[in-house]
Amino acid sequence: MTNTKPLNVLFLCTHNSARSIMAEAMLNHLGKGRFRAYSAGSSPRDQQQPHPLALAALERVGVPTEGLRSKSWDEYGQESAPHMDLVITVCDNAAGEVCPLWPGHPATAHWGYADPSEVEGTDDARHQAFRKTLMEIRQRLEAFINLPASAIEKLALQQSARDLASR
Repeated sequence: MTNTKPLNVLFLCTHNSARSIMAEAMLNHLGKGRFRAYSAGSSPRDQQQPHPLALAALERVGVPTEGLRSKSWDEYGQESAPHMDLVITVCDNAAGEVCPLWPGHPATAHWGYADPSEVEGTDDARHQAFRKTLMEIRQRLEAFINLPASAIEKLALQQSARDLASR
């Protein structure tokens, strides 16, 4: 990127307990200060916390989880909130919802992932579902952070992020 200011990215999902949390933590880990990731949900449940299996999947690959929490997207719609450069929905429910008007009119994209918290079965099967989703998130984020600086400039950012949805 041509400037030293990190690119702010907000990942959205309905409950902000698994996919968006994993994307936030992974981008902050991989981005090496070039990106600042956040996550939120359109309707997190009362007392919602990050899914324990999402946190376990992150910790298993060495991604810090300290400070992660489930929160409403209303926090980021306020004028006092960090202004986002890019807002990415990671679940189909959030993609279809009417989002707040984000200060600064950030670029938007949808990167859909299967909900690992809906997998039923053995503990091993459930852990595997979270690991699989995390690896899919990681692959797309690695492609994103390795885009040339010109693809991350303000006008090209939305198209670059949308193109990655097909990976």
